[in-house]
Parts: sequence; structure tokens; C-alpha cells
Amino acid sequence: MTPVAAPRSLSDEALSALLAGQQFGTLATVKRSGHPHLTTMLYTWDPEARVVRLSTTADRVKVKHVQHNPLAALHVPGGDVWSFAVAEGTAEVSDITTVPGDAVGRELLAMIPAAAKPADEDAFLEQLVAERRIVIRLRVDRLYGTALDING
Repeated sequence: MTPVAAPRSLSDEALSALLAGQQFGTLATVKRSGHPHLTTMLYTWDPEARVVRLSTTADRVKVKHVQHNPLAALHVPGGDVWSFAVAEGTAEVSDITTVPGDAVGRELLAMIPAAAKPADEDAFLEQLVAERRIVIRLRVDRLYGTALDING
């Protein structure tokens, strides 16, 4: 019988690369009851600043959770069920973008990959205002995760 390899811990560099290589993760915030609230989110990772940025609207429950308890985490899957990265830290909620092209609107625009930039930036910035968009910034204190090396 071939021995089964155990998952191995990933280095900080490997975890950062996994975060940078994905776009979707599961954001965990804390409900008033203490239970976790989980939601799939599109995100961007800034490895130099160690900040995960997530776009959402001001009326979402996750925003209220972060405002009440800023502890949060983002789980990002790797290439197989045993590989993942978790970014833990303290989250903050930006102001609502209220004027097309304001600082929050520009931050949201910067989160879009170059290949997906809107053709009409002005219309996009106006849409962000209409949707009452904000940025959740997760300032990462700790990264952890594993990978499983399977030779097949």
C-alpha cells in the first residue's frame, strides 16, 4: 500500500502567491451571536501592504458585522481540496463612494484587472455611486494554509 502524503504547511510567500492567483474567496465575519457569517466574495490582494480589498454595497450584512466586530478572515481554495490559504486580520469599512471619481470610487476602479477595465470609466464611477459601493479592507496579520503533494 502506498503511503498517503500529509498536507504540508505553506510558506508565507507560497500563501501570498495563492492569494494573488485567485479572485474569489470566502469572507468570514462575526455575527453579533458570535457565529461566523460566510460569503463568497471577489477580492484583490496587495501583498506589499498585506491588504485584501473587497467591493460590496453599504447595505450588506457583512458591512454591519465588520463595523461591530472587525475581526475577519478570507479563505481561498488552492488547486485541490486539500490546498488553501487563509488571510486573517482586522477589517475596516471605507466611506461610501458619493461623488463619481472620489477616492473610494478610484480605489474600487483600481481593484478591476486591467483586462476587465470598463470602456466608459465615468459611467462606471457613476454606477458605483448609485449602488452605494464601499471597500472592505482586511489588514492581514496572519496567513496560513496547506497544500497536498500528490504524485499521480
